[in-house]
Amino acid sequence: MIQVAEKIMKFRDKKILVVGLARSGRGAANLLSSAGAHVTITDKRPRSLLEEHISKLPPDVKIVTGENPEEVFNEADLILVSPGVPLSIPLLANARAKGIPVIGELELAYQSVRSNEFRIMSSKVGLEGSLTGTHYSLPAFIGVTGTNGKSTVITLIDLMLKEAGRRTLLGGNIGNALTEEIQKMDSMPEYIVAEISSFQLETIKEFRPEVAAILNITPDHLDRYEGMQYYIDAKVRIFENQTEDDYLVLNADDPLIMELYDAKKAEMPNVLFFSRKKEVEGIYMKGEDIYCNIPLPLRGVIDSPIISTDEIKIKGVHNIENAMAASLIALLSGCPDKAVKDVLKNFAGLEHRLEFVEEINGVNFINDSKGTNVGAVAKSLEGLERVVLIMGGLDKGGDFPVLRDLIEEKVKLLVLIGEAAEKIAQALGGTVRTIKVNGLSEAVKVSMANASKGDVVLLSPGCASFDMFADFEERGRKFKEVVRELIK
Repeated sequence: MIQVAEKIMKFRDKKILVVGLARSGRGAANLLSSAGAHVTITDKRPRSLLEEHISKLPPDVKIVTGENPEEVFNEADLILVSPGVPLSIPLLANARAKGIPVIGELELAYQSVRSNEFRIMSSKVGLEGSLTGTHYSLPAFIGVTGTNGKSTVITLIDLMLKEAGRRTLLGGNIGNALTEEIQKMDSMPEYIVAEISSFQLETIKEFRPEVAAILNITPDHLDRYEGMQYYIDAKVRIFENQTEDDYLVLNADDPLIMELYDAKKAEMPNVLFFSRKKEVEGIYMKGEDIYCNIPLPLRGVIDSPIISTDEIKIKGVHNIENAMAASLIALLSGCPDKAVKDVLKNFAGLEHRLEFVEEINGVNFINDSKGTNVGAVAKSLEGLERVVLIMGGLDKGGDFPVLRDLIEEKVKLLVLIGEAAEKIAQALGGTVRTIKVNGLSEAVKVSMANASKGDVVLLSPGCASFDMFADFEERGRKFKEVVRELIK
C-alpha cells in the first residue's frame, strides 16, 4: 500500500476542519490525518448515528457531534465540506469572508494526487495520435457529470480500460470516496475514473480532468439550488480549468447542453460529441450500428462501426447513450475497439438502475430506485410499455408535470408513496388512474394486484429516498425483498 503520509506534504501540520461525517468526510479525514494534518470533524447529528464512521477514524482525529461550534470554523487553516452540506450556511459563508479556503473531497483527492507524482505522465502511458495532427496525451483523470447515467458510464469506462490492460482507480459520487480509494492503492493507477456531482463541483479550485463529460442536464436538486441556472452553473464547472490539451465530451441530443455549447464554446477545450440522432464529430448511431469517426491510433479504419445496438447487453434508449459516451471516452483513452465491444456485450447493468428483479405470473418487476429525478423516470419509461409505475419519496423540487404525456402513453397505473405523493398526484391528476399507498411494501402488493401478464411493475421514484430510507440502495433492496416475498 502507498504510504500517503510520506508523499503528501502540503497539508502537514495544518489545522483542517472536515464538515460532515459520511463516506466522503471519513475518507478525507483519514487521508489528511495520514498526511500529518491536525484534523477536526464536526457533524450536527448525534454521535449515536455516526458510530459506524467514527470507528473507522484514527484516534488523533478530533470529533465534535451534535453541533457546529463557530470557534472550530474560525481556527481552521482549511475547511473541507462534505457534498451534502450547502455552502450557503452562515458558518461557511463567514469563513470564506475571512479568507479561509473551503474545498470539497473531490478537490482534496485531486490536489493530493497531483502534488505527489501520482499523475501518470504521457511519456509512460501515452500514445501518439491526434484529432489535429499534433501530439496529445491520454488522460490520467476522467471526470463524468450529468443529471442521469453517470454511474453506468464510469463503470463502463473503468471496465473497458481494465479490459485493455490498464490500471484504474474508480470512485467519486458512485459511492466510493476518491480519498478512501487513494489510500487503498498498491500501485499508481494509469487512470482515475470519477463520477462527479454538481455538489462536488461547487467546491473545486484546481480540479482539471484531462477528459471530462457532461451526459445530460435536466432539473434536479432544486430543493438545494435557488433555480435551474444555479444547477447548470455547478455542472459546467467540470471544464472550468481544462486547457487546449484536454477533451470535453458532450451529448449532442440534449438541448440544454447544446445551448451551453453555443454560448461557451470559446471557453471549452477540444469538444467531441455523442448522438443517437445525427452524425457528429465523435460517436453516433447510423441505422442500428454505433460508429466512431475520430482518427485514433488503435482504431485503424476511421468512421467504422464499433458495435450493433442489438449486441449491447444493457437495454433502453438511455443505455445506448450511456454506451456511446463510455465508448468514446474509452477510445480516446487508448482502448482498442475489441475491449470496448467485449464490455458492451457482457455488462449486465448496475444494481438499482433498471435492474430486472423477477417475473411473476408474466409480470416483470424492475428496480430503478436510482431514478431519483424526473429526467431519470422519463428515460426509463421511454423504453417500456404497459407500466405500473411506483413513484414518490422526498421531493427535490421535481417538475412532475413534464411527465404527463409520457405517462399517458406508457403507464396504466400510477402508485404513489412518500411525502411527495400528494404533489405528484396533483401534478399528474387525470393523466392515469392513481392510487396513493402507505409505504413501499403496500405499493408492490397493490401493483401486483393490478398488473396483468405482459405488464411491467417499475419502481422509478423520481424522488430522493430519505423520507423512508437511508439511501436509494436501501430502497431498492427493500423493493427486491418485497417482490421476492410474492413468490413464496
